[in-house]
This record gives sequence, structure tokens and C-alpha cells, in this order.
Amino acid sequence: MLQRAVHFEPGRCAVEIEPSGTLPEAGWVWIDITAGPDDHDELAELVEQMGFDALALRDAVEDIDLPKVDDFGSFLLVVLHALAEDRIETYELDCFLSERRLVTVHDQRSPSVEALWEGVLCRPEVAAGGPDETMARLADVATRRLASVLEVFDDRNEELIDLALNADADFLIEITAVRADVAKLRRVVHPQREALDVVRHSTSPLVSDLGRRRFSDVFDTASRAAQGVDGARTALAETLDAYRGAEARQATEVTKVLTVYAAIMLPLSLVAGFFGMNFVDLPLLASPAGWIIVTGFMAFIAILSLGVFVALGWTRRTSGRSAGAILGRGLVEAARAPAQLVGAVFEISTMPMRSVAESVTSVRRPKASEPESG
Repeated sequence: MLQRAVHFEPGRCAVEIEPSGTLPEAGWVWIDITAGPDDHDELAELVEQMGFDALALRDAVEDIDLPKVDDFGSFLLVVLHALAEDRIETYELDCFLSERRLVTVHDQRSPSVEALWEGVLCRPEVAAGGPDETMARLADVATRRLASVLEVFDDRNEELIDLALNADADFLIEITAVRADVAKLRRVVHPQREALDVVRHSTSPLVSDLGRRRFSDVFDTASRAAQGVDGARTALAETLDAYRGAEARQATEVTKVLTVYAAIMLPLSLVAGFFGMNFVDLPLLASPAGWIIVTGFMAFIAILSLGVFVALGWTRRTSGRSAGAILGRGLVEAARAPAQLVGAVFEISTMPMRSVAESVTSVRRPKASEPESG
């Protein structure tokens, strides 16, 4: 099990410290843990020292969960999914949020965590805020990496369309790989959007008004990703229909060529069969130039038939678009792209979620018109 920690104080970059179960006198701590199945006992002991529930840890670590939010009162468990480093696979990113501590647990290297970790160490604006805002920034980076797959999909779909219009034999292999990648994203994007929606409307005191606004921005990103995944499925279905149409067109072209050959050979076979009959008094049979005349007549019929077919447009082949080059990679380029911190991670407007924040505040604070009890 690998663990590391950073200490946050207002107005300063985060500072790496030695991980422990105790909190410093001021500020708050982010502890990042990389643990596999064999590290469960050690991880459970560490989490209990931090005041988290062992059942929550078992639920988060032992079970493979879709994105969700569980409120345990003194802490929140937010299960996110993030994109793996070198393949279109998602891994579980468990976030335990308390008043002065954020603990993230994952079973493999996380590009999203690495990007934010480097950001809080060298950029004060990224390290600003409490643990809820840092968790929102982490959710933003992870969700944007999921959405980045759709940018790669747009280019890949153009290549698939080129293959489809040419009825390329490799098309089915390529579109199967892309559809599998899109299906993997779809299984987590929609639940992640719902989980972010729960956090942004949470009444837990662990999530501040500014944190809710940040989660609202992340929710918008997740919504665009969910819509993009649904649009990608529709686009792939349309591309597959184009391939089927191109296949039918190609079969029609083959049938047309065979029909032209048969139509040309039929009168030639008739002429050859006529002069091949075993009769003595056939025309031109005794003439030395008879075979030349008959052969020329057959050539004339063939050329005339071919000219008629060309004039009718039967021999004109419809040209398809040029096929793409190297394929078979699915959408893996999106997973290999580095995680990035964008402006929305540390810059946030005070406009979004104001009405929601006020409504939440009004729920906590009794109205002036209501008489106080007691």
C-alpha cells in the first residue's frame, strides 16, 4: 500500500507531509492511498484511525460500485470513476470527505489525482478552499478526462465513415472496438452525473456553498459527456447503416458486371451456336473468308452491346471516399492524453448555484416570521 499526504493552509501552496492518523493544529489534510486487494486489513486500520466507518470502507473498497454518494453524517463517501492511463477502462476513485480531511483511495495510478496533486503543490489558486472544493476539483479533472474521449471519437468516426462508404472489410472490426469503448463510458457517465447532482444539492455541512457551485460546474461537464456518449451511439448506428448500404451497393455493382458479361456473351453464343450446327448448306460455310466475316460480326455485336451499356450508365462505378489509414485502436488516444487542470478547476463564478445556495441556507436557518420554539 502506498500513501502520501499534503497539508493545506489558506493563501499558500500545499506542502507534503508524512501521512498519519492525526490532524495538524491548523488547516486540513489530503491523504491519497493506492491500495490493492491484499492491503485491505492495513487500509481498514488506517481509515479507522481517521474516524471513518469500517463498513463504509468495505462497501467502497471490496465492492465494485458505480458512482454514488453516501452521507454518514460526520463524513461523506463519494464514489467516482476515472479514466485509466493507457486504455479505455475506468477505475473506482473513492473519496472520504470530513471537516478537515480528504482521503482518496484507488487501486492503480490515477492521472487525475496526479494532475491535481502537482497543481496544489505549486499553484496557490488550486490549493485554495477546503477539502470539499478540492474534491470538486478532482471530480472535475476526472470527468473532463471521460469527456475527452468524445473528442477523439469525432475524428475516429470520420475514419469509420470513410471505411463504411467503401464497404471496407476491416470496418466491422474497427466499429466493434469503438462501440465497446463507448459502451464502457456510458456505463459510468450517467451514474457519475447523478452522483454529482446529489453532491451539488447536498445539505451536508461538509459541503460549502462554494463547493456546491464547483460541483454544479462539474455536473454541467458530466451532463455534456452523457449527452455526447448518447450522441456517439447514434452516430455509430448511422455509420453502421451507411456500411450496410455500401455493402448492398457493392453487391449491386458485382451483379451489374455479371449481367453485362452475360448480356454480351448471349448473342455471341447464339451466333457461334448457329454456325456450329452440323448442316452442309450453312451460309458462308464454303467461303474462305467466312470465319473472318462471322468473327467480325460477333466483335461488332460485342462492341455495340458494350456501347449501349456505357450509354445507359450501367458500367459507371460510383466512387467512394478514400478510406482512413491506421485503425483498430478504438479510442485509446483519449486515455493516453495527460490529465489537465483547466481554468474551471480554480476559477469559479459567484453566479451559478446562487439560488440553490440560498435555498439550502433558508432550509438550515428558520424564517424570521416563524416564532422560535421554547
